[in-house]
Amino acid sequence: MSHPSLPLAAGAAAEAPPHTGGLLLLIDGTAGLLTVAAIGIALLLFLIIKVRLQPFVALLGVSIAVGLMAGLSVTELFGTVQRSDAVSTIESGMGGILGHVAIIIGLGTMLGAILEVSGGAAVLASRLLGLFGEKRAPLAMGITGLIFGIPVFFDVGIFVLAPIVYAAAKRSGKSILLYCLPLLAGLSVTHAFLPPHPGPVAAAGLLDVDLGWVILMGVVTGLPAVVAAWVYSAWIGKRIFVAVPQDMVEAAEESRQAVLDEQRAAGVEPRESPVPLGTVLGIIGTPLLLILASTFSSIALDESTLRSVVEFFGHPFVALTIALFMAYYLLGIRRGWSRKSLETVSTSSLKPVGNILLVVGAGGVFGAVLKGSGVAQALSDTFNDVGLPVIVLSYLISVVLRVAQGSATVAIVTTAGIVAPLLSEGNHSQAFVALVIMAISAGSIFASHVNDGGFWMVAKYFGISERDTLKTWTVLESVLSVAGFVVAAVLSLFV
Repeated sequence: MSHPSLPLAAGAAAEAPPHTGGLLLLIDGTAGLLTVAAIGIALLLFLIIKVRLQPFVALLGVSIAVGLMAGLSVTELFGTVQRSDAVSTIESGMGGILGHVAIIIGLGTMLGAILEVSGGAAVLASRLLGLFGEKRAPLAMGITGLIFGIPVFFDVGIFVLAPIVYAAAKRSGKSILLYCLPLLAGLSVTHAFLPPHPGPVAAAGLLDVDLGWVILMGVVTGLPAVVAAWVYSAWIGKRIFVAVPQDMVEAAEESRQAVLDEQRAAGVEPRESPVPLGTVLGIIGTPLLLILASTFSSIALDESTLRSVVEFFGHPFVALTIALFMAYYLLGIRRGWSRKSLETVSTSSLKPVGNILLVVGAGGVFGAVLKGSGVAQALSDTFNDVGLPVIVLSYLISVVLRVAQGSATVAIVTTAGIVAPLLSEGNHSQAFVALVIMAISAGSIFASHVNDGGFWMVAKYFGISERDTLKTWTVLESVLSVAGFVVAAVLSLFV
């Protein structure tokens, strides 16, 4: 793998040594660049934590400041209207990552919305509960979170599946923690480790890794992690009793009715017959299998028409489009949806995505500025002198950024930009770099606490006090993080 970072890294500007034409260059050499890096990261954390600046604005502002301090000229940063061919680090960084990420996240978001509105999650949970029985209901909830979490965002999964958790806990009379924690573990693992979620997709784009390898390593590292989290859930759920929050049960019913009313207003009339479980699993599994087949066709097949066909259908853009069309027909048109209702649901689902894409794009800018200014190379040289394996460094950097500012996405895109030069110096396989992404992703979910929106969402939806949320959810996330990293680190010794 020759270029593990953004397309900008392949250009002349990215390979150039530190510049002297910037406005604010204070110190020459490696020491100066390391100082710039330290100031940039400290400023980023200050703006997000203390000033409460929107992460996109904070990342973009810090990128500009770091570029100028490191010696990039205004022309190199922004380009110029007089020369349309002038290299613009900001535009190249933003466009390089979003060209890869935006389509995948957009298609995945629409796919998740159709599955959500059609009742696919409820069917999945109810069938699994029936299959496993009351005694194994926590396991059923965990598997539900693991499967349904693939196409939907973490917060959407909680919103859709929380009423099912309430019902299971109410029937059993046991602590709601026994049911919600396994569900949360499944949702969190898929959100952190598997495409089409923003974190792993963004890291794959920044480090130039085939999504098939990310999916494979995400499954291999994520499954042991979620099993460890389920074991912890069963242990802590018997020691801390949390009653079903009655106010949230009533609010969930009101929300469900509001969603039904919105669907009817959009022309989507709910049907009595549930969605077949096989249909849900088929729609979720199809893009994953197509992408994996494309990834390994280069190993299993010689150059041929068959290989070209497999690679075409397994390209993430094509595979997700196929899955979306399957959902449109099997969950929508065949069940009485109008074309207008499909358009309404799809368009509405994209509204929350704008913020995510801007943060990811600004992370791409940050990585491009680090690369183009020489700061990333200085960091790489310093980290190499420390002697820690790159996969360990990646995890530790991600953990620090996650704990400090709370956003997993910011932790992932920032860490990927910092470690990219470390990977470019070695002849690393795609499998190894995918494991580095898993380490970064694992670090990005460590110790969710009060600066993370997910912490308050879990506390609110499941009626857990702040103290008990720290004892349960925060520890659960740490178990997932450490277990996922350990598996990734061990596997990295063999690839």
